[in-house]
Amino acid sequence: MPLTPAILALNLASLTQSLLLVVAAGFTIQILRHWDLSSGSERQLELERRTYLIATLIAWVFGGNLLSLLLFVYNAEQLSTQFVGAMCATGVLNANPWGWPTLFLKITLFFAGAAWLILNGVDNQAPDYPLVRPKYALLLLIAPLALAEVTMQALFFTALNPDLITSCCGSLFSPEGGGVAAEVAGLDPAVSLAALAVSGLALLATGLRYWRRGRGGRLFAQLAALAFGIALAAIVSGVALYVYEHPHHHCPFCLLKSGHDFVGYGLYVPLFAATALALGAGLIEVWRSTPSLTAIITHQGPRLAGIALLLFGLFYGFSTWLVLRSNLLLLGTN
Repeated sequence: MPLTPAILALNLASLTQSLLLVVAAGFTIQILRHWDLSSGSERQLELERRTYLIATLIAWVFGGNLLSLLLFVYNAEQLSTQFVGAMCATGVLNANPWGWPTLFLKITLFFAGAAWLILNGVDNQAPDYPLVRPKYALLLLIAPLALAEVTMQALFFTALNPDLITSCCGSLFSPEGGGVAAEVAGLDPAVSLAALAVSGLALLATGLRYWRRGRGGRLFAQLAALAFGIALAAIVSGVALYVYEHPHHHCPFCLLKSGHDFVGYGLYVPLFAATALALGAGLIEVWRSTPSLTAIITHQGPRLAGIALLLFGLFYGFSTWLVLRSNLLLLGTN
């Protein structure tokens, strides 16, 4: 295992986050069994005081999830120089069976954490805290994922063997390969970019309607989830080709390299953040009919949608600029 300060910091942060979530999950059981805001008992007062403390700690934990995801990818990218056959993070993630599951768990935790923070923010504005039980029950689902993530991450870094010859991104993200990555890489760039444009316009139109009129929040969230998948596919099958100016280089991780001006961060950060906000806006719509939340959600939902639209706009604008600035004449239109 190559021990570097960044890897040690990542493992320590993930372990701390997981332990805090386990503690919070234990507190959740007390909330589910004994929470009664109409009661003036000593137990209820104690639960209310501890709720503020736990919520603050969990907010910090989930806020750190985005940094943990970025640091994990950064570490994988940095380690690629130590493995024969690896050109980027793809080769390192392929070096043992734990790399990709760890990445997918981190992405799942990022979206779950964002959903919890949005629920918590809405709940704290209501005088009767109607979402206390749902939001803490959500922790019972998130805590096992966090434990699985920290375990797989430790197994991933522990099992890394620099003497192992791994496969590069060219073999995984290649139309001639096998699996989902090869299928995505094999998509027609014209079709994937057209799908990116159409889904983006539909998403922006739906989001603007929700932002201005407060209608269609759930549809906006559903379209955001669909647009997120289409965007990732379009990056691999289309946008990446224009960045590399090579018709057969599809890797989504080489975009994070300094040789390509770190443009991947300009694509992924706004895309992930916008999707999380859009999903959160749709999630809180579930409780719009709750009397104490109606006015709050009427204000907060469109507000979240507005920020999401800004971030989606950055993503689509940046993607378009990357295609237009390229010297690659793949479609003969740029």
